[in-house]
Amino acid sequence: MLEADRIADTLALDEPVGRVRMVSPGRAKALDAMGIRTVRDLVTHVPRRHLDLTNVQTAASCPLGQLCTVVGVVHKAQLKRPRPRLALVEITLVDATGTLMVTMFQQPWLMDKLEQGMRIAVSGKVEFNYGFKRMTNPFLEVLEPDQDAQGRVIAVHPATEKLSATMVRRLVGNALEACAGLLDPLPIALRTRYRLMSRMTALRCLHFAHNMDEVREAKRRLAYEEVLLLELALMTEGLKRTAGRRPCAHVVDGPALRALDAAVPFTLTAEQQKAREEILSRLAAPEAANHLLLGDVGTGKTVVAAYALAAAADTGGQAMLMAPTEVLARQHGKTLGPLLDAANVSWAVLTGSTPAAERDAIQAGLADGSLSVLVGTHALLEDDVAPKRLTLAVIDEQQRFGVDQRARLLDKGEAPDALYLTATPIPRSLALAVYGNLTLSYLKARPNRGAVRTTHLHRKADRGRAYDAAKEALKRGEQVYVVCPLIEEAPEKKDAKRSGGLQDDDAYAFDRVVIESDEDFAGADVSAATKQAAYLQSTVFADWDVALLHGRMKPAEKQEVMDRFARNESQVLVATTVIEVGVDVPNATVMIVEDADRFGLSQLHQLRGRVGRGALDAQVHLVAATKDAEALKRLSALERTDDGFELAEFDLSLRREGDILGNRQHGASALKLVNIVRDRNVIEAAHRDAEDLLARDPMLDQPEHRALAREMRLLFSSAADIQGG
Repeated sequence: MLEADRIADTLALDEPVGRVRMVSPGRAKALDAMGIRTVRDLVTHVPRRHLDLTNVQTAASCPLGQLCTVVGVVHKAQLKRPRPRLALVEITLVDATGTLMVTMFQQPWLMDKLEQGMRIAVSGKVEFNYGFKRMTNPFLEVLEPDQDAQGRVIAVHPATEKLSATMVRRLVGNALEACAGLLDPLPIALRTRYRLMSRMTALRCLHFAHNMDEVREAKRRLAYEEVLLLELALMTEGLKRTAGRRPCAHVVDGPALRALDAAVPFTLTAEQQKAREEILSRLAAPEAANHLLLGDVGTGKTVVAAYALAAAADTGGQAMLMAPTEVLARQHGKTLGPLLDAANVSWAVLTGSTPAAERDAIQAGLADGSLSVLVGTHALLEDDVAPKRLTLAVIDEQQRFGVDQRARLLDKGEAPDALYLTATPIPRSLALAVYGNLTLSYLKARPNRGAVRTTHLHRKADRGRAYDAAKEALKRGEQVYVVCPLIEEAPEKKDAKRSGGLQDDDAYAFDRVVIESDEDFAGADVSAATKQAAYLQSTVFADWDVALLHGRMKPAEKQEVMDRFARNESQVLVATTVIEVGVDVPNATVMIVEDADRFGLSQLHQLRGRVGRGALDAQVHLVAATKDAEALKRLSALERTDDGFELAEFDLSLRREGDILGNRQHGASALKLVNIVRDRNVIEAAHRDAEDLLARDPMLDQPEHRALAREMRLLFSSAADIQGG
């Protein structure tokens, strides 16, 4: 094929999907509703599963509880409407050995497609109900009279009522024809090193494989390409921050840092020492640091970060630490203040409620350089908060700030080092995929405080056991958290459940999970929370004072509620969220989480980190409203382990990373074929290869890299597409 033809086929990828044969205006509209607008979108429309028809079973031999394929004749097809807005087609399928009942939810159009005596193949999980073997919402294909279902691999693409999976597969084939000669963006050296298919071969095998080995090799090639492009995009975006600017090489052996080390009232753990050295080495380097410290709840991130603040002071620079809430910012001031005082480092806290006179003094000290460390909230982003020489920006719980907010803080210096902190336990493979432009340090072990924290899972009917444990703790003079999500379920989810919904083996089964971060409490029903607090005050905890905390309170109101709780003036705190508080109340030893099945595991793990923060043993009681065995199994992981990173790995094995990160990290959601747990070696390799490529060719403008650079720019056209650090 001529080079000009190959270029034309490559450019065809980004033409409107309407140029593909058989894509009429109506079909183009249906594809658009699925997010498919270009030829590229269509050829990368990943099948949700592949059916291996090399071993077709009979109705009699198909094993219960397993995925299998059965070929038979339609004996009868009936449309039933057992409830309003719920339509189902029940198909009686027969072969020489017996009968298989097939139920298809919300697909009434099948009645126009199926006729008695028609041969069909169905592939799905077999169950036994009401005296028959059954499949619910299997893949269904009508066979031609002489067509053999056996010996083929069928890609099952996500489809809609207006576009069947069969039609989507046909359109994908036509799209592949339209770009058959496209250029491969991967350098030949990388393809040879890992023995990867060409891009076009991989796309053909993804959609039209002859066997499952071809499917696996296609996914391996395309998954590597996905991660490499993402890593390159993250790294090149990170380089833009300091382009043309002079970074600061920090002093990491100065008097303030030594004084701080002497003032820390405990010996750092080996893990904390390693993280400190990694951070300081990044700060000492002549390049701008972009470092992420991932620390499980209670592992000492703040103390480790204090060394970075002292290094900034020793260098004659300034540091700003931004926290997502006022309560947390003041807590940082309370924790860091004595250490910074001992190190003779000037500091202050600035929030939205800081009095005007105090704010003016802080701004003046920051502007003339006499103030070395400023801790605060979004108030730090105001234009009149202008440091004389910002050399370090520390952003706590960085995932709770937008790209623009993080950039605004960093722009207050010429090229300040950036240190990000997060208590969200993110396994290394996911961290590399989401934060590929950052270097990483981990804190996984909590220093032994002598306290033991145990977690118990209860069904709704057994919640009395949780309340009994809470009352026993209150009688001992201890305190209790009761977390009530009370989030109204989205109407579309209610409708889907009412109508039976469509089943998908690849879909996330735990669809009640709606809380992955504090932002998900935005829909909390405050009136219901108020009623719940009043109910507990008048019944279960009538002998104690019950307070209420929710996200719609003003900062000053939140602070007052927490201060009263910290002083033990209220003994029970009913809260729609506790994570954002971030305040240590060592006397709080029991937490009850209502509707625990609505939380992500990482969120539950962070919640339970609010108890057991002193010398007293603590208990966490998870009350689950669901009876679903899989959901209960998932929650039981919290009983087995207190390791947040282990829980995150487990959650990732069940769910897509976009679910866990709330799809707020666009980079992760760009990975269509990558499984973060399974493909950790692919991610590590792609990360190394991206670093190597950019070290040799920072602009990717060498001839062998230009196609790769073009693909990266097309997929990630702006910083908003890849959040990173």
